[in-house]
Amino acid sequence: MRILVTGSSGFVGAAVVRYLVSRGADVRVMLRASSSTANIDGLAVERVTGDLLDAESLAAAVAGCDSLYHVAADYRLWVRDPTVLYRTNVDGSINLMRAALAKKVRRVVYTSSVATLGLHADGTPANENSPVDLRDMVGHYKRSKYLAEQAVQELIRDEGLPAVIVNPSTPLGPGDVKPTPTGQMVVDAMNGRIPAYVDTGMNLVHVDDVAAGHVLAFERGKIGERYILGSENLTLKDILRSIAEITGGRPPLFRIPHAVAMLMAYVNEGAVRAVGKGTPRVSIDSVKMSRKKMFFACDKAKDELGFEPRPAMDALRDAIDWFDSHDMK
Repeated sequence: MRILVTGSSGFVGAAVVRYLVSRGADVRVMLRASSSTANIDGLAVERVTGDLLDAESLAAAVAGCDSLYHVAADYRLWVRDPTVLYRTNVDGSINLMRAALAKKVRRVVYTSSVATLGLHADGTPANENSPVDLRDMVGHYKRSKYLAEQAVQELIRDEGLPAVIVNPSTPLGPGDVKPTPTGQMVVDAMNGRIPAYVDTGMNLVHVDDVAAGHVLAFERGKIGERYILGSENLTLKDILRSIAEITGGRPPLFRIPHAVAMLMAYVNEGAVRAVGKGTPRVSIDSVKMSRKKMFFACDKAKDELGFEPRPAMDALRDAIDWFDSHDMK
């Protein structure tokens, strides 16, 4: 059985590839011509060049594969041209799913995100059935992932796409080469660049557990269902204190109101746009998202898939060790 994995040069995709290879799977990875291969160098995989916006390359990549893990996505909370997010996350996903249908792929695992799920105003953990619609999506990244998941669900319902959907929470661990927005937060905290925090929270999970969850969804998940792959819900204050505890640094000194954080975000984004390069350390969308605690329950994945994530502190330690060993600043 040959398995195609997209997004293998990225954080979660590379973890999925490593996990599949460790289990002896026959893996083909699709990479763009410009992709770095640092995360998969040394792994016994077949490499093909493709692009989510190039239908011919997708048909060639899928040919001969009975299974597909579509992990590739553009995960940025700020981008100069938002249309790039929609083309990659929405149009690209539809293109690939149609290629899978045409080639009669037997099973698909589509990597969505908890960004597509509803949140509870009182901060209690949300689940796969928490009410949500497009109006609840803050920012272009969340909107693009929501629209992409809706498109996949439509293909499942109307055209028989044999797909299971996974919704990872906030992964941390080794291999975050870019890094992701959350990884950058950890790097900034390690280097003493976050003296304060806002009242928010998130669900952390080890990236290797997310990878294992993908395979469990492939083996045990029900077509058309979605599964949250998460671990522990922690406030941002507790996350930053844990990073300080691990690194021997200083924990954040005080909490700032969201209004102050929003002002900082406007200043950050304005400066970046004026200079014409770089990325703001604090984006307007990230502050808007922080107004609700992004807490989730992964009981469904545990009960139906046998998902067993490790404690969030393990994910933080492994992420910090990896960033430290790669001299991330």
